[in-house]
Amino acid sequence: MARQLRLKLRRPPSYERDDFAAGPSNAAARAALGAWPGWHGGVLVLVGPEGVGKTHLARLWTENVGALELPAVGGDLTEAGPVLIEDVDGGFDEEFLFHRINMAARPGGGLLLTARTLPSAWPVNLADLRSRLNALPVAEIEAPDDEVLEAVLRRLFVRCNITPHDDVIPYLVKRIERSAPAAWALVQRLDAVSGETHRPVSRVLARQILEDETENLDLFE
Repeated sequence: MARQLRLKLRRPPSYERDDFAAGPSNAAARAALGAWPGWHGGVLVLVGPEGVGKTHLARLWTENVGALELPAVGGDLTEAGPVLIEDVDGGFDEEFLFHRINMAARPGGGLLLTARTLPSAWPVNLADLRSRLNALPVAEIEAPDDEVLEAVLRRLFVRCNITPHDDVIPYLVKRIERSAPAAWALVQRLDAVSGETHRPVSRVLARQILEDETENLDLFE
């Protein structure tokens, strides 16, 4: 019953300004977003691996400038003003993207694109679009530094309504993979084991789980 209640009480992800984990690894991206509407050609591409905060930053930008979010496929070309298109490298309509890039330079326009890969790696058939993509300004978010990773872990524990012992987060920051998905997977594992065994989320439990994961990986080497 305790385990079921914890699952029900989990909080959804928050994109509020105060919930963004700011640090050196995303400082350049934050500065680039803050430079709008002075982007070259009215466009900026926000690039980074999964879970580094691209969507969070993009949502904050849309809130700041009153931008409209459009899909990369089937988006509307009649909408004026600043626009956000997320996960562009997951697939896009070339004609639509070409025209949206052109529209971004108009007064009152603007276009923010997010992706995991650089525009130069996106498969394109239109030669004109290829040249435009190659010229787009890019802001990259790096893998989380200690400051960001600590903030991410704290937010994930809050999301699961877990209060870990004081030494757990500093211990994890130095030992886990530097990515938000890895941090989320570990917090979920800690939540599950703690709920099943009625043990507190302590450094001892964290070490046990990390050691178990290492042993399981060794079995496949």
